[in-house]
Amino acid sequence: MAANHRVNDKIRVPKIRLVGENVEQGVYNTRDALRMADDMDLDLVEISPNADPPVCKIIDYSKFMYDQRKKQKELAAKAVKVVIKEIRFGPNTSDHDYEFKKKHAIEFLQSGAKVKAFVFFRGRSIVFKDQGEILLLRLAQDLEEYGKVEHMPSMDGKKMNITIAPKSK
Repeated sequence: MAANHRVNDKIRVPKIRLVGENVEQGVYNTRDALRMADDMDLDLVEISPNADPPVCKIIDYSKFMYDQRKKQKELAAKAVKVVIKEIRFGPNTSDHDYEFKKKHAIEFLQSGAKVKAFVFFRGRSIVFKDQGEILLLRLAQDLEEYGKVEHMPSMDGKKMNITIAPKSK
């Protein structure tokens, strides 16, 4: 729901549909609905402005907004926060270094983080582009059971990147 609801006198339509507890539901004159809300010391709040006629509810608006903010906070807390861990290789990375970095990549994927592996080309090492691509594809193949490739190796300036997301549990 939007945070900007029309309340009380801001509702400018002649007729509304009234819903909610302690109220006989139906189509009312806006002035009558406002009078009912005033008698209950509550607010008339437009919930669905696009309906025909617009749907309104008699509620305590400040409490309603408080509950809305509380729901938003809970949703934000439950949202998955994506962590991206980077692993850097050179085009001529030795087997021992490769295995060491692959082990870390497995740990990252098992903990739920994405892995962004890249080969960094320095100076004339740019001539080894094909070796860099082979290295990244080998890594993707070795990590197949822990994660899936989000996008294949691609050049980005002096780097060749690959992103691997963890497999859902």
